[in-house]
Amino acid sequence: MSLKDKIEYSFSEVFSDGVLKTVEKYILYLASVGFIIHLSIIFLQNYGFLDLSNLNSKLLSNPISALYTPFSFILIYEAYLLIFYIPRSFTTAIGKQFEIISLIVIRKIFGDIPLIDLDSNWFENQYNLQLLYDLVGIIIIFFLIFLFRRAKEDLPVKPVSEKLDRFIASKKLLSMILLPVLIVICVLSFYNWLSTALISNSFDQNLNYLFFNDFFTLLILVDVFILLISFQYTERYSQLIRNTGFIISTILLRLSFSASGLTSVLLIISGILFGLLILLIYNAMERERAKG
Repeated sequence: MSLKDKIEYSFSEVFSDGVLKTVEKYILYLASVGFIIHLSIIFLQNYGFLDLSNLNSKLLSNPISALYTPFSFILIYEAYLLIFYIPRSFTTAIGKQFEIISLIVIRKIFGDIPLIDLDSNWFENQYNLQLLYDLVGIIIIFFLIFLFRRAKEDLPVKPVSEKLDRFIASKKLLSMILLPVLIVICVLSFYNWLSTALISNSFDQNLNYLFFNDFFTLLILVDVFILLISFQYTERYSQLIRNTGFIISTILLRLSFSASGLTSVLLIISGILFGLLILLIYNAMERERAKG
């Protein structure tokens, strides 16, 4: 059995339909249990059976905040799916990144809602403004993802050549390497957050982008590595620019984790918009190439 065949076999075992369904089942189970536990803690706190006021956490004050927990598990599953989609195409992988960042924004909204103050001037309260930024932002992001998906469908279907087959095998090997790295990052991120939270008595510190800060940094490195591998299999200018543009898009998404307020939302929108424009231009160049 050749090395390529071994990679193909190993990938089909690690990411088989049975494994995918098992991971999905346990993630949904953990999300449900986490939601019930989170909701129970909030009710116990609100009715005086539990005093966690010293933790100073906005996620323990309102039942709506309990939705934050199941969304966190769903996001981890989406990160797992992204690793599974990497061998398919650069465009598919970047589209999954956009979906993950949109879910992060939606999860953040569940944390914003309990903090709004309807009695104050809406445009003078920072929490009210943040909710407004996120609500408008998610509508724009959702629409841009829709346009990106539609543009992706216009991509020409390429025959699987021997070169392309080897390239896909390389990406499958990369996906299998990434899976244990994903687990390690997840565990270390949770441990670092918990340690910091216990010391500072604040469970909200860097919570919105916990794990995904490091995960998107890893994705940038992975995208660059895939770009370098692709040089062996294509010399087409349009494809190289498209892949490079997608890396820039991922960098903009990663930068949004270091910003706050309107700046963070604008960076996310800019990253997705940049990826969409790159794909549209690439499609136009491919159509012209097909005609010529």
